[in-house]
Amino acid sequence: MQLLKLRLSWLVVFSALTSFFMGTRSFEWYTPLLLILGGFLVTGASNAFNQIIERDLDKLMSRTENRPMPQGRLSHTEALIFSAITGALGIWLLWEFMNPLSGILGLIALLSYVVIYTPLKRVTPFAVFVGAFPGAIPPMLGWVAATGEIGIQGLILFAVQFIWQFPHFWSLAWVMHDDYKKAGFDMLPAADGRSKTSALQVLIYTAGLVPIGLLPFMFRMISPIAVVIITLSGVFFLIRAIHLHRTLEISDARKVMFGSFIYLPVVQLAMMFDNLYLLEKWLQW
Repeated sequence: MQLLKLRLSWLVVFSALTSFFMGTRSFEWYTPLLLILGGFLVTGASNAFNQIIERDLDKLMSRTENRPMPQGRLSHTEALIFSAITGALGIWLLWEFMNPLSGILGLIALLSYVVIYTPLKRVTPFAVFVGAFPGAIPPMLGWVAATGEIGIQGLILFAVQFIWQFPHFWSLAWVMHDDYKKAGFDMLPAADGRSKTSALQVLIYTAGLVPIGLLPFMFRMISPIAVVIITLSGVFFLIRAIHLHRTLEISDARKVMFGSFIYLPVVQLAMMFDNLYLLEKWLQW
């Protein structure tokens, strides 16, 4: 479970599941369960391969030194076989029981995260931008699993999670900056680390979530009720980013980080429940 990063994997799968319920109008009872399982296996395999590649670096950081590979509780071979089987099984489930495009998206997410993002982390802070692509695939994958196509709606769901990742990850990197430096990771956007420049980047991307949050309404995916909830959530998140830009304090970065944990599920649940109960009336109106 530690190798799969159980809690993180479930959060990612949650994004896919809410988008699935947004896009579907009828389904067999087992379909969302298979989506959960397939998405969890692909995400878990991505996390596991990440730990295999970074096993020596994880020994250097306080937050990762107790993972199973740095501690020697799993060998390289054991972890590699387990990760390969897990990833292949997850992609097969998405391909076979959702649709081929879902399987392809799962494969793209896994490969881009493991083969491109993970090695790039030690080279440039630009890795965060690269990693945001596989990180934003799950909600689009959920939509594709329900509809069989990406469409403008799938791209909008992708865009919301894509932009959200920057303030989310940079606030985490702000808090963990010293620990990351032990392993040679420069994850903040500015070379000078915890600076006004980095805080400005956090502020800009957080502010960008407010207009992007209006896109589902503009394309008639949600009702006015949901767009109010999404906008208020964006303003709440933005206020926290403004405080960080003013103070540059780790405590305010932690508030941005926790604000990101609140923002995304609130937005995704608002869109999901709005589709389940309100969308039909809104479209008729």
